[in-house]
Amino acid sequence: MQKLHILIFVFVCTFFSQAQDIYLQCGKVIDTKTGKVLTEKTIVVSGNKISKIQDGYTTGKKDDTTIDLKNKTVMPGLIDMHVHIEGETNPKAYLKRYTDNEADLAFDAVGFAKISLMAGFTTVRDLGGSGVNIALRKAIAQGKIVGPRVFTAGKILSTTGGHGDPTNGGKKSLIGDPGPKEGVVNSVEDARKAVRQRYKNGADLIKITATGGVLSVAKSGSNPQFTIEEIKAICETAKDYGFHVAAHAHGDEGMRRAVLGGVKTIEHGTLMSEKTMDLMKQHDAYLVPTITAGKEVTEKARIDGYYPAIIVPKALDIGPKIQNTFKKAYERGVGIAFGTDAGVFKHGQNGKEFGFMVEAGMPAIEAIQSATTTNAKILNMENELGQITAGFLADIVAVNDDPTQKIDTMENIVFVMKEGKIYKQ
Repeated sequence: MQKLHILIFVFVCTFFSQAQDIYLQCGKVIDTKTGKVLTEKTIVVSGNKISKIQDGYTTGKKDDTTIDLKNKTVMPGLIDMHVHIEGETNPKAYLKRYTDNEADLAFDAVGFAKISLMAGFTTVRDLGGSGVNIALRKAIAQGKIVGPRVFTAGKILSTTGGHGDPTNGGKKSLIGDPGPKEGVVNSVEDARKAVRQRYKNGADLIKITATGGVLSVAKSGSNPQFTIEEIKAICETAKDYGFHVAAHAHGDEGMRRAVLGGVKTIEHGTLMSEKTMDLMKQHDAYLVPTITAGKEVTEKARIDGYYPAIIVPKALDIGPKIQNTFKKAYERGVGIAFGTDAGVFKHGQNGKEFGFMVEAGMPAIEAIQSATTTNAKILNMENELGQITAGFLADIVAVNDDPTQKIDTMENIVFVMKEGKIYKQ
């Protein structure tokens, strides 16, 4: 019996000692914490985490895996703080709202999720859909499908007729009177109930439409659409449930109310004044620019029939202004969080945003930090995501060139690892 116990002990020790590590031999590594580009490092991945970073090129035991990335630049997995993973722009999108079922959306979302991961975005913040996004998040987390780690708002909160009212543009017999359950808020009481409903549904955060929007079937793209009392009620209730709040906003007054009300991020920020920029700094709020989306809607608005007629003038007015507002906000010291609004343009093209940010004057290393350390902090994941550091989750991507010298290399991610598993090599 004693010999049997010894044999079992030896077997168990041998089994666990043979667990494979992965050695990534990296020509360059972007240290997002310091903003420096390091050379000739080996990242050791054990299980789903980074176990150590070694100087030079090292290899492990015979059962370990060594991957040659000596001619690549390696960095943490990227985080996009504004995507819509259930759908994607197309000229039939408005009709599909009335013809597609949730199952149709789900099958589309599976494809978009995989595309997003292969583009190097190992984490995304989904800012609104039908609710399929919550099921998608669960399926990815459980390993049923391939995709990025998802933080989702579920169904966004709007006002009656506001940007995000799901019945805008419908015939009278289909409009009804949606309320907090459907994401439509018209009072402080509605506001609190709507947040609690999102919690019940399984959302991770709250998104509101503080102003009108470009792609909604409604006239204004910038008018304020919540009272400050409603926004405060949303933010206070969200805090009780461990949520942060993101606010879609193009017009300045709606932005001002949102920042004063307690939101964490302003999405788009197109017509932001210098006073509101200073207010954001005071309240530690971040701008998520979505420059790529602004350029895309401008381009598509010039195609006859692509959007409903009521949308075209808004797209031509708002879209071209986003990049310049980003430039002003960055120069004034507003915190910048990387986000693209993917879905408004084709998923997988998220990397274009880096080029537009650099074009507007942000140094490449800061653009990369906005998509790693900054976004991880907003998600309360700063001790797990956004850095190549021992103990952090092994979300690691690589590009062919040094993006601090050639930013458009961020559009071509050649290696993707998420939680220690390689998805693209």
